Amino acid sequence: MLKRRGWIALFLFVLSMINYMDRIALSIAAQPIAEEFKLDAVGMGYLFSSFIWSYALCLLPMGYLIDRFGSRRLASVGIAVWSAATLLTGAASSFAGLLTARLVMGGGESSSNPVGAKVIRQWFPASERGTVTAMFNSGSYAGPAICSVLLGALVAAVGWRLSFVVAAGIGFVWLLAWLRWYDAPEAVGWLDEAERALILAGRQAPAAARPLPAHGLRELLRSPTLWGLALTQGCNVYTQYLFLTWLPSYLQATRHLSIAKTGMLSAVPYAVSVVLCIVAGWVSDRCLKASGVAGGRRRNAVALALLCAAVVLAVPFVHDLWLLMAVFSVTLTGIASTTSLNFSLLNDLMPSGENVAKAMAFVVVGGNVFGMLAPIVTGYVVAATGAYDWAFGIAGLLLLLGVVFTLTLTRRPMSVNGPASGDRPMAAAAGGL
Repeated sequence: MLKRRGWIALFLFVLSMINYMDRIALSIAAQPIAEEFKLDAVGMGYLFSSFIWSYALCLLPMGYLIDRFGSRRLASVGIAVWSAATLLTGAASSFAGLLTARLVMGGGESSSNPVGAKVIRQWFPASERGTVTAMFNSGSYAGPAICSVLLGALVAAVGWRLSFVVAAGIGFVWLLAWLRWYDAPEAVGWLDEAERALILAGRQAPAAARPLPAHGLRELLRSPTLWGLALTQGCNVYTQYLFLTWLPSYLQATRHLSIAKTGMLSAVPYAVSVVLCIVAGWVSDRCLKASGVAGGRRRNAVALALLCAAVVLAVPFVHDLWLLMAVFSVTLTGIASTTSLNFSLLNDLMPSGENVAKAMAFVVVGGNVFGMLAPIVTGYVVAATGAYDWAFGIAGLLLLLGVVFTLTLTRRPMSVNGPASGDRPMAAAAGGL
């Protein structure tokens, strides 16, 4: 039972939700923006991808800063920067202005996932890891669901520029609440002493499995497990960004839907995935509770989620609109569950909480190297073939490749002391997340 620390889970859910609202805002407004700035499919592909360039570039430095200065400060700076950039997107008068605003936004958003991993490690015991990580990650699907409806209506009614003002304003409201109520569990006054003691005790590992001290990323990279987590994330995130950037355009171009109706229909699979992602995280916690998590058995759940997402291969053969929504719902549920379970697996196999933000940053970089290609590759595919069939085909094949990576490369806890120590149970089995 989460009790008062459940408010921290809610903070993280909303943080992720706002993050992805600001990302998808451009996709919702893609048609009028393309018309105003005279952009073709290839040009929009580069614009869709642009925020990921700075996002990926800033992730590793951000991971170091969060481990060094803490999540409270860096989350505040991050959301302030990306909300300001979202606001400026609505004021852009040229393609260069749009591109600059998206690049700044990506740099700010690089704080989100490392902050989430660090906060979860500080506040929640291992037995709640899958559920809380799923709640955090599901915000990235609640954001597009809400944004598709809200901003789709705004774009249709009053134009695309106001939609970015609204999205930015929500971020600044979260920032004020975060600065008012968030701190480490040792410092907050609203946490009762019994729950505080439970949280702090949950961070302690047994004497036989004490956490290793903090290490640099170079030492962490010696572990094949970290590479396996990053490659799995990449195969998964490719499809996530395909949907995040091109789904509204796909529905408008192939199903001839209006912007408002596209927003409503785009929200359906995202909303379904929010609920089912949290359920998947809860089930993984229940299944692993008896046997422990340090051996990395959660990898099997990651593989199963990837297989569910691979149903995207059926999209070119589906013609009924509501059946297509069902396929998209299963795919997005699989993608959402893979991300949260893969992040949980990282913490399961991480020997020290002092390293978690750096390791998470590297895994997210791996995901976004693939993710930044998805909008661009899709733009070229659409321009070359006049259809989206191969765009979905490439995504599905990558998801199947992700199954291979997670089952073969994440079989040992991460170790910085050489391969021989990789068979030892690590502190993540007993310590806090």
